[in-house]
Amino acid sequence: MKRIIIICGPTGVGKTSFAIQVAQFFNGEIVGADSMQIYRHMNIGTAKPDAEEMNLIRHHMIDVIDPDEEFDAGRYVKLADDAIEDILSRGKVPIITGGTGLYLKALLNGLFRSESVCIKTLSRLTAELEEKGAHALHEKLAVCDPKAAGKIHPHDSFRVIRALEVFQTTGKRLSDHQENHGFHSRRYTGLKIGLYMEREELYGRINHRVDTMLDKGLLNEVVSLGKRGYSFDLKSMQSIGYKHMALFIRKQADLAEAVRLLKRDTRRYAKRQFTWFRKDKDITWLNPSEMDACKKLIKEFLT
Repeated sequence: MKRIIIICGPTGVGKTSFAIQVAQFFNGEIVGADSMQIYRHMNIGTAKPDAEEMNLIRHHMIDVIDPDEEFDAGRYVKLADDAIEDILSRGKVPIITGGTGLYLKALLNGLFRSESVCIKTLSRLTAELEEKGAHALHEKLAVCDPKAAGKIHPHDSFRVIRALEVFQTTGKRLSDHQENHGFHSRRYTGLKIGLYMEREELYGRINHRVDTMLDKGLLNEVVSLGKRGYSFDLKSMQSIGYKHMALFIRKQADLAEAVRLLKRDTRRYAKRQFTWFRKDKDITWLNPSEMDACKKLIKEFLT
């Protein structure tokens, strides 16, 4: 199987700079695994690599779609596969870097779904969405598949419709499909390296990063997105950072409160990421300072 390196971990832990050092040492290129860095025009709040970092190492899966486009793990896998094939064809090492656990899991082990999509059902659900709104469909999903509904945000109409389409087409709940499949098939041979640090240190880094984002113009970035015509109710705009600045813009909170909530929610997100990745027993955990240990692991893996 094709060999890839995976560098994962919570937000704010330093994955980007760590992956760049790895890529420089092993003649690699980085394939992003971040559900927010795929969006164009959303740079500061998503902590994308800056121009200098992009010049050091070629990055893939960044600035892929506009903020109002739909995107899911299936599309991620297809585009990431193409990027990995391109990197390998040029004799380089693919280094998959990011904190979106579902994308990484789907890339390594495939998607659970084998049935074809029912276009007629999708069209009917889409029409229902336009007529009744996203919350009505989410409530319908909560009745037939409460476990899936609990994991899908009411504004995420794409995933809500997909879950309803699975149930109405197959008679089985999406959550049951996922549990039964368990992502057991193997698509790549991957070395998984998780970055960690003590909680207080990580939380301090997160708080500092939020302050840095604000200094760089996060608020102006969100205002600019609104002026481009992107609704604050879009799935992309409901993400951490953007929804918090939208609270201030809409005068639903003062700036100090919006920033407090942003820092709090980012810390909570990091905790959820840790919980997700800790379930994966194949991950080798390293502190970002342990570059020599990382290089040794990768050398052994690639030999």
